[in-house]
Amino acid sequence: MLVFIVFTDRDPDRRVHPRSVASHVLLSLSVVAVLVVAMSVGLAYWQVYRQVDEAASNKVTDVAFAIAGTDDVREGLAADDPAAALREFAERERALTGTDFVVIMSVDGVRHTHPNPDLVGGRFGGTIAPAQAGGVVVEQYTGSLGPSTRAVVPVVQGGQVIGLVSVGLARGKVWDQLRQLLPRVLLVGLAAGAVSGVAALAVARRVRRQTLGLNAKDLARLHDHHQAVLHAIQEGLVITDREGRIQVLNDEAARLLGLGEEVEGRRIADLGLPPDLAALLTGTRQQTDAPHAHRGRVLLVSSGAVLRDGRPVGTLTTLRDRTELAELTGQLGTVRGMADALHAQSHEAANRLHSVVTLIELGRTHEALRFATDELRATQRQRDGVLAAVEEPAVAALLLGKASQAAERGVTLEIDADAHLPADVLPAREAVTILGNLIDNAIEALVQAPDLPARTIVVDAQVDGAQALLTVSDTGPGLSDDAAEHAFERGWSTKAVSGPAGRGIGLALVQQTVEQLGGHITVTGYPGATFVVTLPVRERTKEEGAPWMT
Repeated sequence: MLVFIVFTDRDPDRRVHPRSVASHVLLSLSVVAVLVVAMSVGLAYWQVYRQVDEAASNKVTDVAFAIAGTDDVREGLAADDPAAALREFAERERALTGTDFVVIMSVDGVRHTHPNPDLVGGRFGGTIAPAQAGGVVVEQYTGSLGPSTRAVVPVVQGGQVIGLVSVGLARGKVWDQLRQLLPRVLLVGLAAGAVSGVAALAVARRVRRQTLGLNAKDLARLHDHHQAVLHAIQEGLVITDREGRIQVLNDEAARLLGLGEEVEGRRIADLGLPPDLAALLTGTRQQTDAPHAHRGRVLLVSSGAVLRDGRPVGTLTTLRDRTELAELTGQLGTVRGMADALHAQSHEAANRLHSVVTLIELGRTHEALRFATDELRATQRQRDGVLAAVEEPAVAALLLGKASQAAERGVTLEIDADAHLPADVLPAREAVTILGNLIDNAIEALVQAPDLPARTIVVDAQVDGAQALLTVSDTGPGLSDDAAEHAFERGWSTKAVSGPAGRGIGLALVQQTVEQLGGHITVTGYPGATFVVTLPVRERTKEEGAPWMT
C-alpha cells in the first residue's frame, strides 16, 4: 500500500524544467575552470618533480666528482688494502654530504666501500661502462639499498682511470622533498580554482540577468515569436536606446519613414528625418497619436520610454499610416459641407417660395413676381459667374455649395473676376480636397472674429503655362509671423478640431496632397490670410477625350 501511495503521489505529467542559459554558462565555465586548474596543477607538479629530480641528480654528481678528485681517494686506491684505507673516509663524506651511500670501487667495479660492510668486495650492481671510459653515469637504479638516484664518475690520475666513485640518494628522500613542495602547488591551484569559480559565478549572474533566467528553448521561441510579430503587424515599430541609436525597426516602419534595411545601430539624428519626428523617436515623454505629415503621408505617432527596473533605457515608437483615412475624412468633410450647403440652399429656397406663395395669397401678384424674378436673377448670376470661371464640374459644385454655406454663417464667398480654371487641368478629387479645406479654415477664422467690418473670402484660380495657381484669401484677423511659419506643422490649428487623424490635420492634409501632386503651398499672414497653392498642370491623352495639356 505504501508503494502504491508513493507512485500515485507523483505527477505523471511533471517534467524537469530545462536548465537556464545562465546555468549552462555556469556549468560550462566551471568544467573549463576545473580542467584548466587540474591541468595547471598537474603541469606544476610535473615541473616540481623534474626540478627535484634534477636537483638530486646534480647533487650526487657534484658530490661524486668532489670525492673522486681528492688525494685521499687516489692514495687509498693505491694502498695495499684499499678497503681499510677508504672505509672511514667514505662514511665521513657520506655523513657530511647527506647522501645515502658513497661507494668507491676499482676500475672493474669491485667495491672497496659500502654502507653495508657485508657487500664490500662484491661487484657494483649499476651501470659503470661510461665511467670506465672516462664519462659520467647518472641513473635511477634499484640496488642493494633500494631505489636510488646515483652517479658514477671516474677517478683519474695521470690521465688514467684508476677507480670509480658512486654517490647515491634514496628515492624516498626525493619523494619526501617533493611532498614538502606539493602543498604549495595545491594551494596555488586552489586559489586559481577559487578565482575561476567566482568569475564563472559572476558571468553566470550577468547572463541570468540579461536573459531573465530563460533557457535556450525559451530564448529561441521568444526570438521566433519576436520576428513573426515584428514583421507581421501592420503598424510601424521603432525602438531606440538612450543614445538615440535604432535597435529595432520593422518593415512597416522602414517603409513609412523611407529608411533602408541597414539602419539598425545608426543614430536617428543621422538619418535626415524631420527634427520633430526625430525628437519623438528618441524622447522619453509620453505621446499618443500625434499626427505627422511625412513623405506625403499622414502618420499617427505614439511613443514612450522603455523602462527597466524603473529606469528609462530607450524609447518605443509606433507609427500608424492614416493617409487614406485622412483623405477619406477630408472628402467626407467636403461632401458633408456640400450637403449642408445644399440643405441651406433648399431651406433658403423654401423660405423664398413661402414668401412668393404668401404674396400671391394676399393678391399682390406683381410684388410676388418681382421678388421671385430678382431672387432668380441673383442666383443665376452667382451660378453663371462660378461656372464661367471654373469649368471643372466638381470644383464648381464645391464653390457653389461653399458659397451658400458661408452665406448661412454670415460670410461672403466671392470668385475673383479674373479667375479661370479649365476642365481636366487638375485632378478633381485633389482640387476639391485642397480648396474645401482652405475655404473651411477661412470660414472658421471669420466666424471666430465677430468684430470684423467685413467677412469676405475670395477664391482665385489661374493657369500660367505649365502651372495652375489656386488662391484662397480672407479678410479675417490673419496669421502672425510665427503662426504662418508653423501653419502646416502637425497639430497646428486656430480652433478646437478633433477627428480620426487628430487635431489640426486639415492643413497638413492639404500640404501632403499638394506634395503628392508635385506642387507647393505658401501662406502670408497679414492683412487677412492668403494661401497660394502652385500645382503642375497634368497631361491628358487623346484616349481620355480631353485636350492636350502641358
